[in-house]
Amino acid sequence: LTKTATFPTVSFFAFLKRMRFINRWSLMRNTEIENIQEHSLEVAMVAHNLGAIKNEYFGGNVDINKVAVIAMYHEVSEIFTGDMPTPIKYFNNTIKDAYKEIENAAADRLCSLLPEDFRKDMEEIIKQSGKDDLKLKRFVKAADRFSALIKCIEELRMGNEEFREAKNGIEKSISNMNMPEADVFTNEFLPAFSLSL
Repeated sequence: LTKTATFPTVSFFAFLKRMRFINRWSLMRNTEIENIQEHSLEVAMVAHNLGAIKNEYFGGNVDINKVAVIAMYHEVSEIFTGDMPTPIKYFNNTIKDAYKEIENAAADRLCSLLPEDFRKDMEEIIKQSGKDDLKLKRFVKAADRFSALIKCIEELRMGNEEFREAKNGIEKSISNMNMPEADVFTNEFLPAFSLSL
């Protein structure tokens, strides 16, 4: 893009706005509907915090701002694919691999909606393909699980026992990540979600 060039009609952000129409937890009875737009913000905030905990307490050197940005965009392919329930997405390796291909195609489609000048940077963020992004993905993954756990806690507080099994499984998966910063978040921040503010 040159300084004198004009933007074509760019629909990238118009598509991002549609994230609010993609609901999560479609196999579950929900007392409150959650969409991928609000989920992505929560994941970004938690991932940012996990990176900060790593830096502050465990001598890390995490780019917490980049972690937050990657987390903000981690669900955007679902604008085209919808939210595939976890039990289906990970049912077996064949389905998991096929869905990964679909996610990559959706990410390519979304990035193609950007002007050429911005495409490379956004592709790196959306596909988490930068050289340091593998290290950062771990924080996004943990934050994604914490967001799911928070949802389970909130549903159980409303008397919705449908989320009991999901809560137990997510707690176990967080514990299995062996992240000391996740332990800090669990002990210091998570209990407040069971309280009345």
